[in-house]
Amino acid sequence: MEHMWAPWRIQYIKEATGPKPEGCFLCDNPRSEDDEKNLVLYHGKLNYVMMNRYPYNAGHLMVAPSRHCGLLEGLESVERDEHFMLVTRCVAILRESFHCDGFNVGLNLGRVAGAGMDQHIHTHIVPRWNGDTNFMPILADTKVINEAIGETYSMLKSRFVNL
Repeated sequence: MEHMWAPWRIQYIKEATGPKPEGCFLCDNPRSEDDEKNLVLYHGKLNYVMMNRYPYNAGHLMVAPSRHCGLLEGLESVERDEHFMLVTRCVAILRESFHCDGFNVGLNLGRVAGAGMDQHIHTHIVPRWNGDTNFMPILADTKVINEAIGETYSMLKSRFVNL
């Protein structure tokens, strides 16, 4: 039997099975002074870009409004315009940075639709490559992320400076 060491996953397990923290991380994290710790890559006027702490693939980003809003139709037109401009820029930055073959871009509206945080709308941008889904998730119920999240953050942060 082969062993795959992924000690960073313990934090996810503890958070998934432990008591849920108070508040909204999509509100609290971008307001913190520590963007690197909170994986925030960019602050716009009304929205921000952050990395997903538990990514589906390396480079998995999220765009969220700075204002707490749980409904797509609750966004003001200027928030929505900036939001989707940032989604577009994220796709371009990821394409240039990771040479992706494609993307999954979307919103999970409501817990039943898969939203881990259903009280604060956010758009996921997930880079995809031919062959990135292999036997590991199917046979071993294991997803392999091929780059440490800190390395991904450092590489992407410089690309968001002049956004």
